[in-house]
Amino acid sequence: MTIELQSVTFRSQNPQRDAEFWGAVLNRPLEGDGAGILLAGESGQVGIRFTAGAPHGEEKNRLHLHLADGPRDQSDTIAVCLKLGARLLGSGHVPENSYAVMADVVGDEFCVIEDRNSYLAGCGPLGEVTCDGTRTVGLFWSLVLGWPLVWDEGEETSIQSPAGGTKIAWNGETVNPKTARDRRYLVLSVARHQLDDEVSRLLALGASRQAISQTGETVLSDPDGNKFVLRAI
Repeated sequence: MTIELQSVTFRSQNPQRDAEFWGAVLNRPLEGDGAGILLAGESGQVGIRFTAGAPHGEEKNRLHLHLADGPRDQSDTIAVCLKLGARLLGSGHVPENSYAVMADVVGDEFCVIEDRNSYLAGCGPLGEVTCDGTRTVGLFWSLVLGWPLVWDEGEETSIQSPAGGTKIAWNGETVNPKTARDRRYLVLSVARHQLDDEVSRLLALGASRQAISQTGETVLSDPDGNKFVLRAI
């Protein structure tokens, strides 16, 4: 197998509640996988995982989710999220033809994108994972995953699997090194016999080695210093 993006992982003070909320919103089953609770993606949808960790602090989220076209329109998606325990941020009013900014059940921000948004058309219910980060990091992840750039304007970048589905985007902003980095991170998987070769390839592309975790996973960081994890399976 080639290297794959297995999930975006969120550390949460209540991973069970977090997973139940997102499982209901995205209509995905909850699976225990030894590293938390996984909501696996399919048909190009990126998986998300919740594991125990520190609560949301005052710092701005550096990674959040965008809900887009799916079985519900924007107003229905907002209503479902509110019923499940989310809340609208700001004034609570969503302007016509604009996105809604919300907080989930543990306070992590996410957006519900307006209907008929052309940029996320066809991407599915989990339309985008959007991150703080430089163009260098967008190019890095394009090479790591073999996903082409589908947006590259100014310093903003976005990549997407050749099969379609969820996009991953970076806003071009330099990451504040004082900001907590480990509450949200990407988890990759690779066949065990390919692990050493993939680690060498990642280092050559600009990753830095951090550690081997207690569970035997390889922990690295991307060119902006963001942690990511490589799991041998």
